[in-house]
Amino acid sequence: MKKIIYLKFIILLIFIFGCAGYEPIFSSTNLQFEIAQYSLKGDKQLANKFYSKLKNLSDPKKDKKDLKSVDLLIDVSKNKEATTKDSTGKILQYKITLITKVEVKDFITDDKILNKNFEYSLSYKVQDQYFDTIQQEKKTIENLVNLIHQQLFTQLLENINLK
Repeated sequence: MKKIIYLKFIILLIFIFGCAGYEPIFSSTNLQFEIAQYSLKGDKQLANKFYSKLKNLSDPKKDKKDLKSVDLLIDVSKNKEATTKDSTGKILQYKITLITKVEVKDFITDDKILNKNFEYSLSYKVQDQYFDTIQQEKKTIENLVNLIHQQLFTQLLENINLK
């Protein structure tokens, strides 16, 4: 019995120390940039959400010698359309599409680092209560913002580290 417990303990230690040097590939510490200037267009509230998420990625406390200063343009538009109606014409489901254009340039050389359009859409069902429908719409928009932000983060990581 003691041998089995001892063997399990050794295997557990091997797993713990074997993963000690794990470092994710797409880590925000690998992304070295600071936003020197920015411009928000379209739906300002949604564009500001993207900007604040990117601002959090560009931590000013990072090592200043490797930081790349960038000029940022975010243009966001939101489209909401009814996708399903019943026989009386009452809307049962909406589809929200976020179209986000992001342009990132090197602040000093004015070279384009990233010029990408992101277009994603999600649907949500109309709820019995209006308040619940509004909450569902907000949740859907937040999911779209997070989805686009993840894609944008990956693209930035690839493009900033390549240049």
